[in-house]
Amino acid sequence: MSTPLSRLRNIGIMAHIDAGKTTATERILFYSGVSHKMGEVHEGTAVMDWMDQEQERGITITSAATTCVWDDHQINIIDTPGHVDFTVEVERSLRVLDGAVAIFSAVEGVEPQSETVWRQADKYRVPRIAFVNKMDRIGADFPAVLEQISSKLGARPIAFQLPLGSEADHNGVIDLLGMKAVVYDDSTLGARFREEPIPAELLDEAEERREILVEAIVEDDDDLAERYLEGEEIPEDELRAAAREGCVSMRFVPCFCGSAFRNKGIQPLLDAVVAFLPSPLDVPPIVGFDPSDKERDLDRPPDPKAPFAALAFKIMHDSYVGNLTYLRVYSGTLESGAQVFNSTSRKRERLGRLLRMHANKREDVKVIRAGDIVAAVGLKGTVTGDTLCDKRQPVVLESMEFPDSVISIAIEPRTKADQEKLASALQTIAVEDPTFRVRKDPETGQTLISGMGELHLEIIVTRLLREFHVEAAVGKPQVAYRESVGAAARAECEFEREIGGRGQYAKVRLEVMPLERGAGFAFEDRSSPADIPPEFVPAIREGVEESTERGALADFPLVDLGVRLLGGSWHEVDSSEMSFKIASSMAFSDAVTKASPVLLEPIMALEVTMPEEYLGAVINDLNGRRGKVSTMEMRGGAQVVAAEVPLAAMFGYATDLRSATQGRATYSMQYDHLEAVPANIVDDVVRKIRGY
Repeated sequence: MSTPLSRLRNIGIMAHIDAGKTTATERILFYSGVSHKMGEVHEGTAVMDWMDQEQERGITITSAATTCVWDDHQINIIDTPGHVDFTVEVERSLRVLDGAVAIFSAVEGVEPQSETVWRQADKYRVPRIAFVNKMDRIGADFPAVLEQISSKLGARPIAFQLPLGSEADHNGVIDLLGMKAVVYDDSTLGARFREEPIPAELLDEAEERREILVEAIVEDDDDLAERYLEGEEIPEDELRAAAREGCVSMRFVPCFCGSAFRNKGIQPLLDAVVAFLPSPLDVPPIVGFDPSDKERDLDRPPDPKAPFAALAFKIMHDSYVGNLTYLRVYSGTLESGAQVFNSTSRKRERLGRLLRMHANKREDVKVIRAGDIVAAVGLKGTVTGDTLCDKRQPVVLESMEFPDSVISIAIEPRTKADQEKLASALQTIAVEDPTFRVRKDPETGQTLISGMGELHLEIIVTRLLREFHVEAAVGKPQVAYRESVGAAARAECEFEREIGGRGQYAKVRLEVMPLERGAGFAFEDRSSPADIPPEFVPAIREGVEESTERGALADFPLVDLGVRLLGGSWHEVDSSEMSFKIASSMAFSDAVTKASPVLLEPIMALEVTMPEEYLGAVINDLNGRRGKVSTMEMRGGAQVVAAEVPLAAMFGYATDLRSATQGRATYSMQYDHLEAVPANIVDDVVRKIRGY
């Protein structure tokens, strides 16, 4: 029998990089009996960091799912990455989770990525508890971290524990609800602990903190508040039940502490997950819409007997079984091998095997029910964000929004044999990762891959080499410049030649002139039929248009110019369409050279969001990139700067911005218009393009 919904917890572990998420998850697996040996991130033995690159770098790259049992409750856990380049992994995990544990370092406190993941949890209304980790480190300060959670995240942190000693003296925690000390036995790797009276020197602080805690718990419960004000001692079980309501409704954030690496505080954290974080029954039913009437909302309650509805939130390539599609089941029951309806793509799918994941290990399950998080094998047309449901009662659940990629590099296979393998590998990665993009630049012929940052792309390139065995060279993409003219100019060309025993003759006189930006190309015929018969005019235009493919400065296409055919002459026998086409091409090239050629570069519309203290540094950096700031405004407590910046100056910007703002700024960028490259740097740009 599956676990009753009331005893099921779907939670995520989220934090800034290096706050100790994976270490805490490893301890949870050990104490709940899933693992018989503790894995360590720094040794490359962490169960949840199973990818080679995760073990080598000591960071989490992909969110890993696992399941454990604690106090007769089944806990499905997703350990998410902390690096901003992999923020989509956090986003899609939080979309399908009912609760989360936010981990903060007791030394560093609320760090930049902590803010990002907290905002993501706010977006999906995910109740959370906080765990202040690394209490054994020098400089650990539990009250300071609570203050930062309040000031930086706008949350209301309430301490449910106090640390028992800090730095080297940290040996346990004080439970404020039970008013007892929990002291850990180091000889048993923290598996055993004893409960003791609170030390006399900490009793006053504990009583003061408990008063704050109880007031926060009872304030929204009229009955409890009245009893408390009358001086009645509220029983612990009633306080726990009311605290659960406060956490689930997100009135406050219960805060706990410990040291995952030193094996302290994990068991009380698991108790808190069970006691305070919601089950699928505690969160509102998922809402979708009717695929045949998008205005009609439909909800799916967390009931095994309701119509089946699940959301595909992640695709992962597995070299043994193919694509694994991670599903969160919101309602209904389904057996392996059953047919489902993909209401997003409107196609039928068959669920092959159903797997309960434990990092990269798996166990088969025969039936999935509301509340489950599983991986399915055999889904061919399902992508991230698709809804799988009952064909008779279709529903489309709200899909996920993913940020646009912000940085690109060029990639080329080293050999002909690598070419097909590269295309296949890039397609596989693009299905797995919604923030990864692949496109071919039609002008340079380069394959460009785009992602969320240099580390993101670096890891993809390493995966291509190791996982897909593709040898590829990478480099910066070439900026797609354009050319135009800065003034009007005329030219005349007489073409006279003998080709294949027959004479060829044509004479063309034309004028080129600049047009406004975005006007494209215009051709006007002002010639006399006596000078040039009308049947030759289309050939002249064709010759001119073909010549616009290569400009006079650096061979980039010409745009925003007009051509006026003024006249010419012809020969009754020797003139032909080919001779006029050649003559017009030569006359056009000559006129462009005389017409003050201009090099145009793509200008990007950039928007940077940052805390106000970094405004000066960001604007100075943009000035150094030839950027023009258009507006500055406060939005939601953050400073937002809009600017226009040349694309050529924006490579590496993601990394530089993070460095300048300690990772606390974000930006979006899109193509806006073409603009002339400043005269003082045209020669340098042309030399660089031509390679000398």
